[in-house]
Amino acid sequence: MSATTLTITRPDDWHLHLRDGALLRAVLPDSARRFGRAMVMPNLDPPVRTTAEAIAYRERILATSGAAGFTPLMTLYLTEQTTPEELARARASGVVFAVGEAFLAGATTHSAYGVRDFLNCTPALATMEELGLPLLLHAEVTDPAVDIFDREAVFIERQARPIVERFPRLKVVIEHITTREAVAFVAGCGPAVAATITAHHLLLNRNAMFAGGLRPHAYCLPVLKGEGHRQVLLAAATCGDPKFFLGTDSAPHPRRAKESACGCAGIYTAHAAIELYAEVFDAAGALDRLEAFASFHGADFYGLPRNAGTITLVRDAWRVPASLPVGDDAVVPLRAGGMVGWRLADG
Repeated sequence: MSATTLTITRPDDWHLHLRDGALLRAVLPDSARRFGRAMVMPNLDPPVRTTAEAIAYRERILATSGAAGFTPLMTLYLTEQTTPEELARARASGVVFAVGEAFLAGATTHSAYGVRDFLNCTPALATMEELGLPLLLHAEVTDPAVDIFDREAVFIERQARPIVERFPRLKVVIEHITTREAVAFVAGCGPAVAATITAHHLLLNRNAMFAGGLRPHAYCLPVLKGEGHRQVLLAAATCGDPKFFLGTDSAPHPRRAKESACGCAGIYTAHAAIELYAEVFDAAGALDRLEAFASFHGADFYGLPRNAGTITLVRDAWRVPASLPVGDDAVVPLRAGGMVGWRLADG
């Protein structure tokens, strides 16, 4: 008989979008309930480009109700104007832990300030390598000649591989990977290269965007891929390789921004994040490997101590709300109105 409860070291989320203002206040408690720490992405509008802005954003997060016991790990948004001096300030601050999610301009939400080519940032990358400040990459090209389903694989060859070859000691995380090409690249690199994997890319393939009609709440970037890619991701997440670890890329948008003529990219999963990963690992017969993926691999990669506390998950299905209120609008979460097979013991 399979386990009905699972206690693991409190996990961390190594890729999280918390937004700001009312949206921050609405979504933060979901992450704080489940995770000890989270790597908070800087693509606000305008983005977090300086250490002073990162410190101010961190203070807003910590002042939010429901933040108790939760540690935000801050990041800087990389531009072609990012200076070595600013990176040195970030490293010395004690609150900035990486640069990224770094985008090519136009790749996703609030990426207009991104770079045209990462090798245009050679002084910044060299400084990051010297300081031990990791680079977190959103791995998609924006070349209109490249099919949207091929953007990650092309980025690996055009951008990620040259960075890794030129800066072999730079820690690089390929964020929210979605393809067999990304898995092979990360697995084939040395220990300085790792990747995060989301629950939604493990649970869904691209058919989810078109089931019975156009499904805007299944639209994210990188876009969901075919079933063959999903199976490769699943194998990478559950195999025990420390190069792969949990990063939800939970990305809330108000309903009106998703259900529009030009809907925003992003899937909100923080409301059931660790429970959804438990479903994935359970179905794969790998529940015994969830703790390492969720709680150990990321902390070890970043050279941070593993969390001291624990959480307990119970095999007990619960229904996800159809929406989560935010001011005069709402966020529609993954599996809205449906069931999740695991829950937190204190839920």
